Amino acid sequence: MKILTAFDKFKDSMTAATACEAAAYGAQEALGASAQITQAPLTDGGEGFCSILTNAADGFIEQHTVCGPLGADLEAPLGWVQSDSLPEAVRHIFQLEQGKVAIIEMAAAAGLEQVPAERRHPKHCTTYGVGELIRIAVAEGADAILLGIGGSATSDLGLGLLQALGLQFGDSNGHTIERILPSDWPQVTTIAGSIEVQTPPIFIACDVDNPLLGSRGAAAVYGPQKGLLAEEHAAFEADSASMASKLCQFFNQPESALDTPGSGAAGGIGFGLNVACGGQYVAGFDLVEAWLDLKRKVAEADLILTGEGKIDRSSLNGKGPIALARAAHAADKPCILLAGCVEAAAAKQIHQDYPNAAAYAITPEGCPLEQALAQGQENLKLKTNHVLRQSYPR
Repeated sequence: MKILTAFDKFKDSMTAATACEAAAYGAQEALGASAQITQAPLTDGGEGFCSILTNAADGFIEQHTVCGPLGADLEAPLGWVQSDSLPEAVRHIFQLEQGKVAIIEMAAAAGLEQVPAERRHPKHCTTYGVGELIRIAVAEGADAILLGIGGSATSDLGLGLLQALGLQFGDSNGHTIERILPSDWPQVTTIAGSIEVQTPPIFIACDVDNPLLGSRGAAAVYGPQKGLLAEEHAAFEADSASMASKLCQFFNQPESALDTPGSGAAGGIGFGLNVACGGQYVAGFDLVEAWLDLKRKVAEADLILTGEGKIDRSSLNGKGPIALARAAHAADKPCILLAGCVEAAAAKQIHQDYPNAAAYAITPEGCPLEQALAQGQENLKLKTNHVLRQSYPR
């Protein structure tokens, strides 16, 4: 039996690669030598984006010291792959038959997980380190840059990134603000400088269509999880609108850029890159699906095992595991979804939509969350083993 294990990360418990390995181990134990297992870790553009895509294309990863979201230095990865090692569908997206592609993971340089819960607030977090990685990629000869923007701590419109590339922000006293943060925005009266490097095409992997402002904008939808309080929203929104307008004016771009689908993702970093550097949005999961050649792997498999940390009603419109269940259904293949916890209504809906699919929680009933996170790998092994022994008795 050919089995595809394709898991996304289990937040605070397992990386996508570790989850794939755990499920593969459980499947091998359950089915024995008859199980031929292919592993394909998934990524939503956040943690693991760089390593998963780079390793899948037989590339290599460098580590660079850059500015973290709170201003302290940290080590962040920069992946490199040759375009001719990528599937044709991906080369078509990049319009690049020959050349070097740099892969940057925003979560590694400006990620929410890097900020202690008590210090999370978008007014005090910067994307400067992401700009440093772009600058390094340009210096090392990138012919294209792919940026994954999941898991961000920031909501700075990408201004920190642009400052790292050469932009300057001044106040009414003529002073240049050394490291721009949203808390400085009310003092900004001028934008000067320029993008000092000739950037290659920059592709922004994004699966949301939120505009920059408004009820579906960056601050309204994503601000609370980054520490923005309800009573701070109106002022933060007004400051965001003012700075976005200044940026459009400086680069002579129409303010309609604020309404571009995806401009509100990751605190507006795509908006800033689009206005200043011509950054282009690409559908994140579609790109990952093509990059990992998932359609072929699903077609060749007899069974698909997938999952992530939690499956609930909000997962049903998502990408990743649900998209794989959809692909398995289209190929008339059985699919088993395994998650730390599974909402009963979601499991029912998945089975209704995809009759060959079933969703299971791996966490034993009554297990405390802290223990469940610590034992996630073992729980996934055991649950995979149990489900497959029941479904495919030897």
